[in-house]
Amino acid sequence: MRGRVFVIGLGLIGGSLALSIKRTHKDSIIIGFDVNEKQRKLAKMLGVVDETVEEIKLGAEQADLIIIATPVNEAELIIRSLSNMSLKNDVIVTDAGSTKTKIVETATCLVKKGITFIGGHPMAGSHKSGVTAAKAILFENAFYLLTPSSDIAGDQIETLKEWLQGTKAKFLIVSPEEHDYMTGVISHFPHVIAASLVHQAEKTSQEQHLVTRLAAGGFRDITRIASSNPAMWRDILLHNKPVLLKIFHDWIDEMEHVTSMLANENGDALYQYFQSAKQFRDELPVKDKGAIPAFYDLFVDVPDYPGVISEITGYLAKEEISITNIRIRETREEVYGILVISFQTEEDRQRAEQCIKHYTDFDTSVGP
Repeated sequence: MRGRVFVIGLGLIGGSLALSIKRTHKDSIIIGFDVNEKQRKLAKMLGVVDETVEEIKLGAEQADLIIIATPVNEAELIIRSLSNMSLKNDVIVTDAGSTKTKIVETATCLVKKGITFIGGHPMAGSHKSGVTAAKAILFENAFYLLTPSSDIAGDQIETLKEWLQGTKAKFLIVSPEEHDYMTGVISHFPHVIAASLVHQAEKTSQEQHLVTRLAAGGFRDITRIASSNPAMWRDILLHNKPVLLKIFHDWIDEMEHVTSMLANENGDALYQYFQSAKQFRDELPVKDKGAIPAFYDLFVDVPDYPGVISEITGYLAKEEISITNIRIRETREEVYGILVISFQTEEDRQRAEQCIKHYTDFDTSVGP
């Protein structure tokens, strides 16, 4: 396909979509806009986009495809502004936001003017942000949810898929309401739980000062997503308010059930509660990408001697394996500690495990 693609929002998601389109539709021109001038300049310098504009109107009115890759509140404002512009009759407008019902409702202002809007949500991400973290392979094998309204023709959906084929994602068609409920359960709600666990630990630490030290390791791992962008999550929760309020009430019922089992010292029921949860969790897909970015961690049992960390990172560098994070879970004199190394992909983690086994006799394992 040839044409002009206008990407609004040149962060991780917008930049990665631009790159994936460029590698498949090489004759197309990718124009970018971001309110952050530095991001615009970086996107052009890194070759993420071919051109940049300083105003949305300058990129939108000649575009064949418009992708809105901004926070959801900003996306609403942009959609309304697009409805007042002279867009091409056959342009397709899509977004990449984490909530869909309010976005699709807002987009009726475009639909009334004969403009095609198809809501979208590529369910992949990274623990890095900004256009410098963008990569064409970000969405490979990830689910890409499309939420067209009932009046959208099938050939328009197929055209959007063709534009986005370079993502190599798995496209699924769902209603906006289905999308918001599913992502509420498996993404939005877990972020709330992670934040609440951190708050509880912080309050307890005011009286029990050891809590902060003991919260390293497993607690820190299971609450990683609490470090996500606060402004983004404020907006997501407000957008998905009806769904999340229902989930919160269901969660209260769930905790009351656990409270009852514990108060009555019902050991059999508690065992079954954990057993059934374990069974369901163990049956979840291991390698599929989901709504929350996966953590590709490798755990290495290392003896405590000077230079052991630089030794391991040296081996990884020799094999040109990039790491995203490294930390020590526990080290004591003459006792094996656990070195936790994080990678961007499962492939990198597998290569790293093979590398360490090749050069050392250290035991390695992946997360549960």
